[in-house]
Amino acid sequence: MNILFGPVNSRRFGKSLGIDLSPSKKQCNFDCLYCELDPAKTMDQYDEVIPVSEIITALNASLETHQDIDVLTITANGEPTLYPHLGELMDEINQIKGDIKTLILSNAAKISDPKTQEALMKFDTVKLSLDCATDHCLKRLDRAYLGISTEDIKAGMLAFKAKFSKALIIEILMVKRINDKDHEIEALNTFLMQLQPTRIDIGTIDRPPAYKVEALSYEALRAISLKFDSRLPIYIASRKKVEAKPSFYTEQEILDTLHKRPLTQDDINVLFDDKSKKKLEELLQEEKILTVNSSGYDFFVVNG
Repeated sequence: MNILFGPVNSRRFGKSLGIDLSPSKKQCNFDCLYCELDPAKTMDQYDEVIPVSEIITALNASLETHQDIDVLTITANGEPTLYPHLGELMDEINQIKGDIKTLILSNAAKISDPKTQEALMKFDTVKLSLDCATDHCLKRLDRAYLGISTEDIKAGMLAFKAKFSKALIIEILMVKRINDKDHEIEALNTFLMQLQPTRIDIGTIDRPPAYKVEALSYEALRAISLKFDSRLPIYIASRKKVEAKPSFYTEQEILDTLHKRPLTQDDINVLFDDKSKKKLEELLQEEKILTVNSSGYDFFVVNG
């Protein structure tokens, strides 16, 4: 039973060491169609719980071996906020981690619970999933445990954001013909404009899923990103299945494109040909374009 995994190198967070709060089996309040884990019955609490002391012992041993860790990533074979001692665990981790940052990856199903919010306040970065802003989509795509609703999730996110001053990242995983429909995107956009998270990651399936569902191409994700309000800090997290060839952009087209949706260097590499990249560099030197960092990613934005 491996509680710890990694380290792995992350462009966003540096060298990351993972902590799995449910290493023996899947324990989750969602059974998402796209999950890489085998299907399992949903639950609202763990029936197998690792003691905090066991996790801390394993962590101390690993930190002696790996003394250059940048971030500790709390996750699970399932949902980490179902771990009943999460707040106590974070108190222990925060006493020994030194300058290492902490990150949690959660499906947000328990975000309306005050005890969960209290535990999440102890992290440096909180990343919450929000695949759906409607109950119909939530039931179909995330297959949530009975009683979980999008209204509770959204209300919980707003309440948490109001008191959390550090990085709050929202992740949306798009699945073809389910949450990529216009009315679902509109519902997500309306809520995210209220929430104003630090960054929004839009991705798609990149591992073999538990059920028969289909991924979207980068081009489809790019088109979806343009349907969101341009003021939202959206990062396209998947660049697989890129089919389009890089294109030539005039200066005005570059400015118009960045005004509508800021781009990362990865986006530029996919979309821009060499002449357009050179023009982008000139616009940077002229300060018509600036770079703005949002939780580990540099975005090109129009100045003014």
